Amino acid sequence: MNKRKSEQDESLLLFSFFNEIGIISQLAGNMFERQLPGGLTNSQFGVLNWFHRVDSEATPSRLATAFQVTGGAMTNTLKKLEAKGLIKVEPDANSGRQKRVTITKKGRAMRQQAIAAAAPLLAEFAEAFSASMIEKQTRQLQKVRQYLDEYRYRP
Repeated sequence: MNKRKSEQDESLLLFSFFNEIGIISQLAGNMFERQLPGGLTNSQFGVLNWFHRVDSEATPSRLATAFQVTGGAMTNTLKKLEAKGLIKVEPDANSGRQKRVTITKKGRAMRQQAIAAAAPLLAEFAEAFSASMIEKQTRQLQKVRQYLDEYRYRP
């Protein structure tokens, strides 16, 4: 009986943990999106930020996989970014069917603008939470993210 109760308690704890992360993601995403310049959405900013963090070019398929969205959803996001001049989508020279996506100079500038626009929110947040606490939590969350990132590739 104690083992069963302990397993239930652990399951509730884990559910609560991921539930809190989900709520924080929703609240933070909405707060951030309201600050984004140029009619940018979170998903569009995410693509611009991906180019800064990960690679200088990608196929639409690679981006869809990275963001865990359908190819159609990624194509829609890329079309909107391209219309704003923030990315370029060009045929791949090595493949007649593939496309290559790269961020433009304007796209890099827009990413920086978006981060600058969030600065007041971040400053207010920094007043409420110490840097050491955020640093500790970030290290722990990075471990969770790494685990989940590897988990998605399991058969």
